[in-house]
Amino acid sequence: MNKEQTVVLGITGSISAYKAGDIASKLLAEGYTVKAVMTEDACRFISPLTIRTLSHQPVVTSMWDINSEYSVEHVSLAEEADVILVAPATANIIAKLACGLANDMLSATILACKSPVIIAPAMNDNMYSNPITQQNISKLKEWGFIFVEPEYGRLASGKTGQGRLASLDKILGSVTQVLAKSGPLAGKKLVISAGGTREPVDPVRYVGNRSSGKMGYALAEEAVRRGASVRLVSGVTDRPVSFGVDIKYTETALEMFAALREAVKGADALIMTAAVADYRPEKPAVDKIKKGAEGLDLHLVANPDILASLQGDFIKVGFAAESRDLMINAVKKMTDKNLDIIAANDISQPDSTFGSDTTRLTLFFKNGRVEELPLLKKQEAAARLLDEISGLL
Repeated sequence: MNKEQTVVLGITGSISAYKAGDIASKLLAEGYTVKAVMTEDACRFISPLTIRTLSHQPVVTSMWDINSEYSVEHVSLAEEADVILVAPATANIIAKLACGLANDMLSATILACKSPVIIAPAMNDNMYSNPITQQNISKLKEWGFIFVEPEYGRLASGKTGQGRLASLDKILGSVTQVLAKSGPLAGKKLVISAGGTREPVDPVRYVGNRSSGKMGYALAEEAVRRGASVRLVSGVTDRPVSFGVDIKYTETALEMFAALREAVKGADALIMTAAVADYRPEKPAVDKIKKGAEGLDLHLVANPDILASLQGDFIKVGFAAESRDLMINAVKKMTDKNLDIIAANDISQPDSTFGSDTTRLTLFFKNGRVEELPLLKKQEAAARLLDEISGLL
């Protein structure tokens, strides 16, 4: 991703305008140049000085400001934009854009811009669900505008409904996804599994493992940042999914196997980080098993080997969590499952175990090469692994 790209941030007169300061700050932290355009109504909710301070750039508030570098040739701002993000976007600005109006600096800039436009609505739930607003949104979508849908929750009016500005992660993720379309993995389809599986013993209990899903989710997020189309097949987890990641939740190994078998059709690479249970109870109880003094015997049967079973014209990458004989076990697993790369980590180390934010990966390649990575945050390790996968692709 080119970190010198320019985001034109449009801010309109919604109570959620105060969140635009955080958006500007986070975009700047990601390395983007942020140039804000505020409507007259937006200035009633948040000061242009606040946005200027957080973006480190002048803020445009009027078409008639003779001191603005954009006052005469306003299209220059449109030409600088690699993407325009309107957050928050009111029903009013959505209606203006749907009608092609250009009677303020923001609408004029959008009309003059050939780069992608992202709209993050925020408004009263009745205004959002109004057929006029929905028709305007449909029009803009047909014309290529990208929408980050508002969320359901408590609104400024005190009501609960759909109209809250989308989360910061989703909004930033939308910018990342749009700007990554020229990235090194653009046009590639990656399938990633993450998390652990749960094998039911009865309606209450299950056999599971300690996998957090952090590594798989980090890989999915980084792959989107590089322009890939990502299908994430996830076990049960409370981790938030990044904007642009197509996710399928599963619980058992058999459910994950079925989802992956479908997902890998047409894939360029499969990255299997999920900790799939090797065994499952043969006959889960229909009713809750009552506690007894005599103990409980479970008969376990083997689950299918998902990674070994999935075959196709795609790169296969596996993970091996080992507590001893890391190299021997990893190389054997790579051979048995016909993998291109296997990433092994020693889970006996506290900084590289399940649930930790860091990992020490050793990458083993089919051609015999071995790459031992230092202790890295999982996001950094994901980037290093995707560098290698990009090379193979």
